[in-house]
Amino acid sequence: MRSAIRRTAHRTAPRSRRTTALATFTVLVCASTAVAAGDPRPPEVAAAVETPAVHDDAAGGKANADDPAVWVDPDQPGRSLVIGTLKQGGLDVYGVDGARLQHIAAPPAPGDDAAPGRFNNVDIVYGFELDGEKTDLALVSDRGRDRIRAYAIDGAALADGKAPLRDVTSDDAAPVFAGSEAEVDEQHTAYGLAAYSHDGDAYAVVSQRAETRMALLKLKDDDGKVGYKSEDSVDLPGTFTLPNQKKWTPCADPGEHAQVEGMAVDQEEHILYAAQEDIGLWRVDLDDEEFGKPALMDKVREYGVPWTYDTEEEECVIDTSADPGYGGRHLAADAEGVTVYHAKDGKGYVLASSQGDSTFAVYRRDGDNAWVGSFTVTDSPATDGVQHSDGSTVVNVPLGERFPQGMWVSQDGEATPADGDRESTGYKFVRWDAVASAFPDRLLVDTTSFDPRDTD
Repeated sequence: MRSAIRRTAHRTAPRSRRTTALATFTVLVCASTAVAAGDPRPPEVAAAVETPAVHDDAAGGKANADDPAVWVDPDQPGRSLVIGTLKQGGLDVYGVDGARLQHIAAPPAPGDDAAPGRFNNVDIVYGFELDGEKTDLALVSDRGRDRIRAYAIDGAALADGKAPLRDVTSDDAAPVFAGSEAEVDEQHTAYGLAAYSHDGDAYAVVSQRAETRMALLKLKDDDGKVGYKSEDSVDLPGTFTLPNQKKWTPCADPGEHAQVEGMAVDQEEHILYAAQEDIGLWRVDLDDEEFGKPALMDKVREYGVPWTYDTEEEECVIDTSADPGYGGRHLAADAEGVTVYHAKDGKGYVLASSQGDSTFAVYRRDGDNAWVGSFTVTDSPATDGVQHSDGSTVVNVPLGERFPQGMWVSQDGEATPADGDRESTGYKFVRWDAVASAFPDRLLVDTTSFDPRDTD
């Protein structure tokens, strides 16, 4: 999430191997109907577990929860791990009971004028061939240093009193987007991240902060450490021609463009779903180590709305009274965390965070990705709800007694109770069957047809 957005009805509008050129973009037309004003409130679910709140101040280690990933333990699913990024605060590792098991600090700044490490997004790779052994990895986008960092996962280490994650990043890991360390410090760096495997190889799709570019990286064994090389890149559009033939560019801080953060890859179909924050949700085929042609699957409500930039307040001011009506109905900017629920026969769901209204949109995984509905995470006696969520992830398989039919995890942008004026964030763990049963037409619950550890 970048600069704040203020809505008003009163103010008037005043470097990879190959770059894919995109002359035109396809818009997928969903078969579902839009949410109309006056429709019933979205279904509500409650979290079963919440993690300890973290605080984005000096006393809290500048920790700001952002994006989670779940590592499934192959022997004891109830011993699985949830790994969450904390931006400049590094990483936290939790058990499925929400207890913090390990903390990893982000790398310090390499010099007085350089930016420190800042961990943005995380995803899991299973069975990567590292130094001759199958190794599970947590991949992290280091926005501060423009690198991808890799951590080997050993869930059994906890039984011996050891930390389950250890850094196995190659010492020669180069910046993903920057051509020099000076460019790294400009912070147009590695941002969103999604991983997948294909034919025994592992890949990461990485987006660039404040730009529309995404890069496709292939992981490699670099003398027993994890390195990577660039295979392809693609630039999503930053300016659009509206149906009235007017050009429209979404509002952003000066010098920045319509970036992508939330991303997920359909591990069976090799389809990337990418949330361009102020635009909407894209669908991109991944074929032969290349990006296919992006198709805009759904748009945010604010798409096409005139805006001004308030330089004093450093925020975008959109003029809702002049809304031309070209936006979508299911996502309120920013479009954020994306995840895929796999079920049999290509069925399942794509879920995306609608950060602007604290809801989560659910689309079908098959066909034309029709919108199914949206839901919210509300307060309960045990946990508070979820507001302004960034990242999320879902697993379909059982994770012990607490989550016998799978788990969905979301970042909470306003963890409560608050500690005075300190900004508090954290993660909420929700039973997938609770999400499924909240819908009038119950969502699929399929714990057997897809194994997240079997990605080829």
